[in-house]
Amino acid sequence: MAMIDRTTEGTTRESRGANENKYLSFCLGDEQFGVEILRVREIIGLISITPLPQTPPYVKGVMNLRGRIIPVIDLRQRFGLSSAEATKETCIIVLEAGDGDGAQTVMGAVVDSVREVQDIPPSAVEPAPEFGCEIPLRYIQGMGKVKDKVVVLLDIGEVIGTRERAQIAGALKDASDRRAA
Repeated sequence: MAMIDRTTEGTTRESRGANENKYLSFCLGDEQFGVEILRVREIIGLISITPLPQTPPYVKGVMNLRGRIIPVIDLRQRFGLSSAEATKETCIIVLEAGDGDGAQTVMGAVVDSVREVQDIPPSAVEPAPEFGCEIPLRYIQGMGKVKDKVVVLLDIGEVIGTRERAQIAGALKDASDRRAA
């Protein structure tokens, strides 16, 4: 029987080892991106999203996921990419983003399509180039080389930084207070 030792992220060391260097790849337009599989809770189709006032334009609003209210962002807008019509492949990746003090935020990210889980070892990851990239470098964990393609590996905790998470939480609280009044 294997020993299970919980880490601060709520995963086991055993599962972390098995899933280390694994990334869920997805597309925004023609570009492929990846997030650590350990940050992915689930993938769902587009569902009803309730807009939130006084949030950045990339915040689509909130969704009710099995009784839990979760903020939803549009990664195209967050990265300053042109908008696109939703297709049957457009979906929401439910992610867990952490910050430096160990707090975890669950959020949804709208993407054009999900591809696959890819094993990208550290030896196949290079730093992001200092030029020619529309996405701020602090959002990029590295550039993964997979066969003849490059996958932009995102640091999802940086994509939605502490300030943005606080702003979304404030908007959620204001909306909740207005409903209670």
